Amino acid sequence: MYIKKLKIGEKELENNLILAPMAGITDLPFRKVCKRFNPALVCTEMVSSKAIYYNDQKTKLLLRTEGEQRPISMQIFGSEPETMGYATKEISKIADIVDINMGCPAPKVVKNGDGSKLLLDLPKAKAIIEQVVANSEVPVTLKFRKGWNEQNIVACELAQIAQDAGVSAITIHGRTREDFYGNTVDLEIIKQVKQLVKIPVIGNGDIKDEESALKMFEYTGVDGIMIGRASIGNPWIFRNIKYFLETGKKLPIPKSEEKIEIIKEHINLAVEEKGENIAIKELRKHMTCYIRNMKDATKMREYINKIDSKRELIEKLEEMFKNC
Repeated sequence: MYIKKLKIGEKELENNLILAPMAGITDLPFRKVCKRFNPALVCTEMVSSKAIYYNDQKTKLLLRTEGEQRPISMQIFGSEPETMGYATKEISKIADIVDINMGCPAPKVVKNGDGSKLLLDLPKAKAIIEQVVANSEVPVTLKFRKGWNEQNIVACELAQIAQDAGVSAITIHGRTREDFYGNTVDLEIIKQVKQLVKIPVIGNGDIKDEESALKMFEYTGVDGIMIGRASIGNPWIFRNIKYFLETGKKLPIPKSEEKIEIIKEHINLAVEEKGENIAIKELRKHMTCYIRNMKDATKMREYINKIDSKRELIEKLEEMFKNC
């Protein structure tokens, strides 16, 4: 009933479950792992339009897609319309969808006028959206929050601006920038946005399991859902939600054998992509989430944060899951 194909511009997705873009999380190895569990669309980490303009080599690494299943959405951020337009020209040569970030609450992003700071300047937001749409060879989407704070709720107005400017779909996170990730997501504002516009609306925020996914669909009527933080250490969440929404039944919790194989695949992909030294350090946040709620997880987490070799990390994890 709720799982269906989703059309974004001329791109038709096989279902309406999407992996959210997350800085420092949705790199190539993690996207590949998540793809095993069939989200229809995955998103890169957000990249700076200025970095693309100045041909920054580190930023180019964030956009690597070697061996990755399509389609892939690439998210850009910035507050200069011309620079965003230039970045779009470059990105749309390799992306299936270009996504505009107007939701990131991070202080280092906001202080430069980027991300959710644009919610305080809708004329500039409109100019950016128009430049991105004009310069893109692929469908453009927009991800944003409901407003800067409770005194500045602009979701409906921005959704209308995006539709009028030619955006193919929008994702709304039902929190303000002031909320960050606290407070409960506001489903009512997502519902209002869905009722206002004709383009697809994707709901985001507090989708952490089968029940919360169902609630988002039932209450708001959205066309799809985007899952972010709940996928960290839990990439099978897409499979579980899809099965539940199609059958009304829950899949059993993955067995230890399946979990450790997925974790090992994630580790191997990361090391192959980034080299052992960088990969093992960056994987720590993922490993912490994979072992969450397991016996001796706290002690293991402290140990993982000191490990710097792939062999030792895998051995310790295998031992932990064997004894689970």
